[in-house]
Amino acid sequence: MKQDSSITITDLDLARLGNIREAAALAPELERAEIVPFAAVPPDVVTMNSKVAFEDQTTGELRIVTIVYPQDANPEEGRISVIAPVGSALLGLSLGQSIEWCFPDGSPRTLRVVELLYQPEAAANAGLSG
Repeated sequence: MKQDSSITITDLDLARLGNIREAAALAPELERAEIVPFAAVPPDVVTMNSKVAFEDQTTGELRIVTIVYPQDANPEEGRISVIAPVGSALLGLSLGQSIEWCFPDGSPRTLRVVELLYQPEAAANAGLSG
């Protein structure tokens, strides 16, 4: 796994992910993450329930997905579990950032965040400011 730089996770997402048994595979990523208060996360960071456009730079494919908790996953609707390879790879990345990630078939993929279409923290902060 190779990244452009570190990832950012909100304290609230970290606490919720810690309660998911299947999230053990995320432990190495979470351990290297910068933890920030959910109200202070930059608006260009992929957090839980963010809708993100990304490019698989290995295949050239552009996709839009929402990163969700396992119980809310529905791939047909673009709702990808955070414990799925794509969800794990994208969580915590910033706009323009890329990551090399090894997929279950053993192939390395490079994913790059192209656009953050929705981030719940940014939406809540915009609503609070009037």
